[in-house]
Amino acid sequence: MTLFSWSRRGLMAAVGAALVAGGLGGPATAQTPPGVLIVGQIAEPKSLDPAAVTAVNDFRILVNVYEGLTRYKSGTLEVEPALATGWEISEDGTQYTFTLREGVTFHDGAPLNAEAVKFNFDRMLDESHPYHDTGPFPLSFFFGAVTATEVVDDMTVRFTLNAPYAPFLSNLAYPTGLIVSPAAVAAHGKEFGRNPSGTGPFKFAEWRSNEAVVVERNDAYWGDPAGTQAVVFRPITDANTRVAEMLAGGIDMMVEVPPTSLGQFQGDSFSVAEQAGPHVWFLILNAKEGPFADKRVRQAANYAINKEAIVNDVLEGTATVAAGPTPPAFAWAYNEALDPYPYDPEKAKALIAEAGAEGAELTFFVTEGGSGMLDPVPMGTAIQADLEAVGFDVKIETYEWNTFLGEVNPGLEGKADMAEMAWMTNDPDTLPYLALRSEAWPDKGGFNSGYYANPKVDELLEAARTATDQAERARLYREMQTIVQEDAPWVFVANWKQNAVTNDRVTNFGLEPSFLLHLQGVVKN
Repeated sequence: MTLFSWSRRGLMAAVGAALVAGGLGGPATAQTPPGVLIVGQIAEPKSLDPAAVTAVNDFRILVNVYEGLTRYKSGTLEVEPALATGWEISEDGTQYTFTLREGVTFHDGAPLNAEAVKFNFDRMLDESHPYHDTGPFPLSFFFGAVTATEVVDDMTVRFTLNAPYAPFLSNLAYPTGLIVSPAAVAAHGKEFGRNPSGTGPFKFAEWRSNEAVVVERNDAYWGDPAGTQAVVFRPITDANTRVAEMLAGGIDMMVEVPPTSLGQFQGDSFSVAEQAGPHVWFLILNAKEGPFADKRVRQAANYAINKEAIVNDVLEGTATVAAGPTPPAFAWAYNEALDPYPYDPEKAKALIAEAGAEGAELTFFVTEGGSGMLDPVPMGTAIQADLEAVGFDVKIETYEWNTFLGEVNPGLEGKADMAEMAWMTNDPDTLPYLALRSEAWPDKGGFNSGYYANPKVDELLEAARTATDQAERARLYREMQTIVQEDAPWVFVANWKQNAVTNDRVTNFGLEPSFLLHLQGVVKN
């Protein structure tokens, strides 16, 4: 491993040269510089404040700049120590006491201590906190069970929960639980998301809007030093342009390679990485108003769409057909007794006729690209054709990813009948709790953008997250999946195997089942 000790001026000059070589408008004509890893991202990040974002696209940057009390053990979704060296859980499961790692400092020089941890969670959960308005904390649901965060001593912090909460340690490892510098938040206020400071192996250097986010190696890092001098995350929203840049040498790594392009990266010049993980691609159906307020019409949509054709023809076999809201990667909680809705257009037509919805007009929100969205425009076009074949009149409206989220996350009411969506989650609790409960409607702070409501599903999800026995949690989740599949608040489309490609100058890279992009150990020659 070769580590470079360039000056900051030399580093930024090299990064600038890399961007020019990449020809921000076209393929590169020269190799990128050694020691600087250029990553082709699918979109511009919304923010570099981990408490303010929801997209894996943003998380892939953040996990290299920040750390949490826990993290996922490499190659798994099992939790291990990170900024905490250990923890104790009370017998009743409502108190977690963490011992913090000694000698850790934030990138701005401030020390990591219990007060800093308390600041992070109070900022997120306490509306009266002086820096709460730096939010908006869209995933604060992850820590909704926390009633108090207490400083026991300088290096010990205790969380008190309102009930046992099985996903707590896993949620602390998720990007929403990453610890930010209180001093940096105080200094930058609402602009903290453009001026981040964490404890990770890389520290923030520069953000050129719509061009690049640059992070450089943190030489004061408490653990093993990063293997590259800097990482440049370039937003390249058009998938074909990303492929062209990768082939021409303008970027060293590309995430979410379009399935139809994977064949271009065979041979010694490139390495393709694949990793299964908990992913589900689905259509949100507006169950509050319009045709999909009728369960029969929602079921009809599930029968009408040829998901096998989408998986095999559009996605080139890189995914499997989804059977319900829980990905099969959560094997212990997955309901294997459920079969996907079969492709049955005649059944779909019968249900539509029974509901009196023949010829219904549907507005369909489609995104140009986004985290885990696979090939959303061709998928949307195929779905449109299948729905029109059974008698619907479908109008597609297409949006850039962050604009799309701004339309969909606040809810579809008055705007659309259906929308594409994909989630990559860390626990079988996460997606249904945030997107299927009646208390997760957008006006209540959740992501149930289709306004689905079933009291039994609510009951099962509340019971599952407080169950301390995994077998009991699994039983509750499997029952939930059965009900949700029958109610069909979504069209269940695909479960994806993630991928990435690197050039032959990149070594020691691997994908994680968390879908996060950990680059600390990566070396760029």
